[in-house]
Amino acid sequence: MKITLKDGSVKEYSQSMSILQVAKDVSEGLGRMACVGEVNGETMDLRTVLASDCTLNILTAKDEKGLAALRHSASHVMAQAVKRLYPEAKLAIGPSIADGFYYDIDFSEPIAAEDMEKIEAEMKKIVKEALPIERFTLPREEAIAFMKEKGEPYKVELIEDLPEGEEISFYKQGEFTDLCAGPHLMSTKDVGKAYKLTSIAGAYWRGDEHNKMLTRLYATAFSKKEELDAYLTMMEEAKKRDHRKLGRELGLFMMHEAGPGFPFFLPAGMVLKNTLLDYWREIHKKAGYVEIASPVILSRSLWETSGHWDHYKNNMYTTLIDEQDFAVKPMNCPGGILVYASEPRSYRDLPIRMGELGLVHRHEKSGQLHGLMRVRCFTQDDAHIFMMPEQIKEEIMGVARLINEVYTLFGFQYHVELSTRPEDSMGSDEDWEMATEGLRSALDELGLDYVVNEGDGAFYGPKIDFHLVDAIGRTWQCGTIQLDFQLPQRFDLEYIGADGEKHRPIMIHRVAFGSIERFIGILIEHFAGAFPTWLAPVQVKVLPISDKFQDYGQKVKDALEQEGIRAELDVRSEKIGYKIREAQMKKIPYMLVVGQKEEEEGVVAVRSRFLGDEGQKSLDDFIATVKAEIASKEIRAKQ
Repeated sequence: MKITLKDGSVKEYSQSMSILQVAKDVSEGLGRMACVGEVNGETMDLRTVLASDCTLNILTAKDEKGLAALRHSASHVMAQAVKRLYPEAKLAIGPSIADGFYYDIDFSEPIAAEDMEKIEAEMKKIVKEALPIERFTLPREEAIAFMKEKGEPYKVELIEDLPEGEEISFYKQGEFTDLCAGPHLMSTKDVGKAYKLTSIAGAYWRGDEHNKMLTRLYATAFSKKEELDAYLTMMEEAKKRDHRKLGRELGLFMMHEAGPGFPFFLPAGMVLKNTLLDYWREIHKKAGYVEIASPVILSRSLWETSGHWDHYKNNMYTTLIDEQDFAVKPMNCPGGILVYASEPRSYRDLPIRMGELGLVHRHEKSGQLHGLMRVRCFTQDDAHIFMMPEQIKEEIMGVARLINEVYTLFGFQYHVELSTRPEDSMGSDEDWEMATEGLRSALDELGLDYVVNEGDGAFYGPKIDFHLVDAIGRTWQCGTIQLDFQLPQRFDLEYIGADGEKHRPIMIHRVAFGSIERFIGILIEHFAGAFPTWLAPVQVKVLPISDKFQDYGQKVKDALEQEGIRAELDVRSEKIGYKIREAQMKKIPYMLVVGQKEEEEGVVAVRSRFLGDEGQKSLDDFIATVKAEIASKEIRAKQ
């Protein structure tokens, strides 16, 4: 038996070997650190026995799938601890997720935050017991009877929903057994000591608001305590930066029970939003885009042609007009297509780069709503590019450069994923291969590092996703480029080629910000509400020392506004120290203190968010400096 390892080396064995045995044969260190193995691309337990030639990648907690297995095993330890402490609790599901794991549990009585300490203490005992984790399978009827006997109705429902013939596997550790596809570590001891329960939330069974509300225990786990400590520190920082909290404090936006998931932008938030949109229009005009606007409501027949009615209907709001079905648009693309099709097109017209800041609505489940990050209506900074096949690479490269320009401006690092054909898709294999290769070759030519995310493309084409990294290390998926051969075909789009014949254009769907609302939420948390001066709703606050200097303060404010600087005058009868502290709390970039000396000399006393007290300056010099900072869109760091 030949086993080819990740580095290309080959191990030969005359008998069957478990993945763990192979790992130990490579090195004792690897055997100790190994979490799972990847056999011919499929993730498997270390206990899996290899009996024929294969490729093998041994994964540790440094690998995404290895860490996921550690966390999944930790979720079973947490569930076992819960069952020991609360025998009447019913278990639902407990997957690993991007930054940890959770378990949905039906408790007979509500539990509180202090109960988490008891659960953690019990987890510690289970880890110390070093219980072997053993896998076994049962036929369907036996599996159902097994979970009924244990009094686990949610597990019974999960088994009943599995396809006929599906292997039904269980994992046992001590007295605890859970329905699970795996993979898992070899022992509860391997979970280690670096885990922490982080929060409690409510979650509907299977995400359906018509089902029972369960208790969701969130937790996380790492292979090393220092990694856990760093994560918990980051989470504390994230709480301080929570855009919902800062949005209220800074008067940017609000949510209301009259419209759950539908944000209200307040005056300061509208300044921020419009400044972003002005910037969007500026860079798109330079990049050769035209701007359009399409209707919010369009007929069912249009959405049937686009494929959204079949693939996306559950997320769409529908209405009846003149006894015909219409839908509120969840995406802008069909409207852009109708604009393209509204007049004859020639190869000389292509590429057509058509931008739209379109308001879209999507029926998100109430449990998934989260401030501006997950809403039911948002402005998508869409663009649709119609082009000839030979223009694919250049257009994709142009979009990638534009997205890079945006993220670089705000100080974001980012990484790139190429997502390929999903199971629920439309179109021929040939079109998908051509589209995927078009994206891949553009990324290669740009020299961008990327990972392939198999099966995560849109239903009409493959895509490139840009995941930006914020100031405290969290990642957000924002920009995307999707190559589409399908919609031009479904809508019978054409252009007249140089040969005088009709040809089918190819289409790019792309966003840079993604959702403007969500991007604002990300910016609030990235900058902790302290926006760069060009983006700040109020750029300068003028603070008279007393009522006597309000007239001079008004002159200063007027001069600033005449030069296009957003300024406010604080005319309240409060002490200057109070006014300064409040302006600092509002994260205003600049404060101009004015009193008798400043009025007599025609100057201003400058305090900034960056340097503190900057001393007296002439008003003209201050205006020139701030205008230059705004024009350059500089991000000044606090010193």
